[in-house]
Amino acid sequence: MIELVLFVAVGLGLLVLLFLVMRRPPTAAEGAAGALVAAKRSLQVLQDGLLPTHLIERIFGTQDLEYVSSLKSKSLQDLFLRERKWLALAWVRQLRTQILSLKDFHTRQSRMFAGMSRATELSVALDFAGIQMECRLLQLLVQWRGPYASPRLVRQTATTATGLCAVLDKSLGFLTPSLAGGPQDDSSAGTTTL
Repeated sequence: MIELVLFVAVGLGLLVLLFLVMRRPPTAAEGAAGALVAAKRSLQVLQDGLLPTHLIERIFGTQDLEYVSSLKSKSLQDLFLRERKWLALAWVRQLRTQILSLKDFHTRQSRMFAGMSRATELSVALDFAGIQMECRLLQLLVQWRGPYASPRLVRQTATTATGLCAVLDKSLGFLTPSLAGGPQDDSSAGTTTL
């Protein structure tokens, strides 16, 4: 009888343990895997969403301003400049946010995954510092003088960010599957190799 009570108690204990394990919410990618995914996502947002030349030209180019100015409506010009300033500031903030995300990954995790030389690491660190200063300066200029105040600084910031993305893309290249070593058909005299 004691053995039966013991088996029932152990069975109930295992059922309670199983219930507790099943109730636990699923966890997202943690640690290094989560950091890798976040870094790759930030890199893609920069390369595909914020740094394409046509987008920068639309935000900071003067063609739209010239058109609105030709309409000779002061209220329309003021509205356009206010909205364009807001858009330019949003672009700078997003650029800075994604760069900070990449910097955080680089300072904490990248040594585990990327085999960078010391010279490349120093160059990347200087690029991070430079682009952060450029973003802050650009943010101040746009806030103070408007989105058309410094086109040269906009181009320089975008160029620095693009170069930094290229270096980091190489170091995170193992996250992007390549088709170079995919299946090939090397059929020859009675043998088939896939």
